[in-house]
Amino acid sequence: MGNIPKITKNLLVINILVLILMRIDRTGWLNEYFVLYPVGYGLFRPWQLLTYMFMHANFWHLFFNMYSLFIFGSVLENTWGPKKFLIFYLVCGIGAALVNLGVFALMPHTAAGTVGASGAIYGVLLGYAMLYPDSRLTLLFPPVTLTAKWFVIIFAVIELLCGVLGTNDGIAHFAHLGGMLFALMMIFYWKKRHSLYEYER
Repeated sequence: MGNIPKITKNLLVINILVLILMRIDRTGWLNEYFVLYPVGYGLFRPWQLLTYMFMHANFWHLFFNMYSLFIFGSVLENTWGPKKFLIFYLVCGIGAALVNLGVFALMPHTAAGTVGASGAIYGVLLGYAMLYPDSRLTLLFPPVTLTAKWFVIIFAVIELLCGVLGTNDGIAHFAHLGGMLFALMMIFYWKKRHSLYEYER
């Protein structure tokens, strides 16, 4: 843990602690107040746009998100510095929530609570692919090696198809796409300002 940059490390610790708290919370208070619920659902509160991304459904949901954060988030934080990386991560997560709420508004029959850092993580993946497009990544399942840019393109297409086709798999596909969309906008904004590679402590 000593070699993990500080924002990535703190995000890992907070997410792990929150899952532990969720497991020992017998009242359902955490789920009621901090899960992201659709606007008009009766349980929506503005701070859920932030808090939902620190909550996870189970260990494996947490594990794969935190593994991706450790691998790719560490690289981005070392490239950008902690301040810029934290802003990027939170904006991607909040952007994912806003897109997800928009989908809920258009398709109210899909209304459900949303948890997980996946939207922010997909933003991190896109950020990594834009900075290091030709780096080679190997999937765990199946063990296929791809460049980062193709890795992200394929994942984006899969998320779009699953979201449009409505697979009812319990995964917030449009939140993932929302995280990628906000990541793309932030990176283009930073490029326009010529500050994409500025290291900000």
